[in-house]
Amino acid sequence: MFTERFLRDKRGCRLEAHERARLETAIREIKTFPPRTTIVRAGDGLTQSLLLIEGFMSRYIDDRSGLRQLVAVHVPGDFVDLHAFPLKVLDHDVASMTSVTVAVVPHSELEAIEREMPGMARKLWFATLIDAAIHRAWLFRLGRLDAVGRVAHFLCETNARLVSAGLSDGYRFALGLTQNDIAEICGLTNVHVNRVMRHLREESLCVFRSSLVEIPQPNRLAVRGQFDPTYLYIDDPALTRSPLSKV
Repeated sequence: MFTERFLRDKRGCRLEAHERARLETAIREIKTFPPRTTIVRAGDGLTQSLLLIEGFMSRYIDDRSGLRQLVAVHVPGDFVDLHAFPLKVLDHDVASMTSVTVAVVPHSELEAIEREMPGMARKLWFATLIDAAIHRAWLFRLGRLDAVGRVAHFLCETNARLVSAGLSDGYRFALGLTQNDIAEICGLTNVHVNRVMRHLREESLCVFRSSLVEIPQPNRLAVRGQFDPTYLYIDDPALTRSPLSKV
């Protein structure tokens, strides 16, 4: 089932079996893309949205000199550009970060779901609201945290999202990103990220090696990154309890 990770373990918003089956029938095509491929360009007219099945994708904006700022990272189970359904055009680019597999859902099918299943339309809206919550957390991270805190927060967030998707045991997960990717996510230079990673390793907070992230003590990393997982709306008591309340 291609949609098994969409809204998985989300608090108060689980898809019923018949709703998930209906979304499966809305898929018109499965596509794969190699790493570093721009899939949607800002300003292009859109008639479909993409559900990420495997891999990591990003949304990004280039400045006038061509330098990229990542504004979102998507993990398996995310409807990457569901907000393009009402907007029909995006103000940013969408690209693969690793090799990815996506399900293509025409907007005409989403319109049919809205008519047939109003309750499911609300759940699709819920997914876009989680995106908005993540954006707010990213603004907080970039505006208020130091370099170590930014990287720690991003790794905690990614770990929590992958736990929800069934792709992390809470202590280790595969992350096919480079240090340069993390620099663009956290608004840092590659050299600075290298120093941060060394600091995290020396403090036994996190080890990032060969695309594998190991977090021996997730609560300690969460405290360092001021990470409170409640904005992710994950229905998992271990993730919902914020370690910050213990500080």
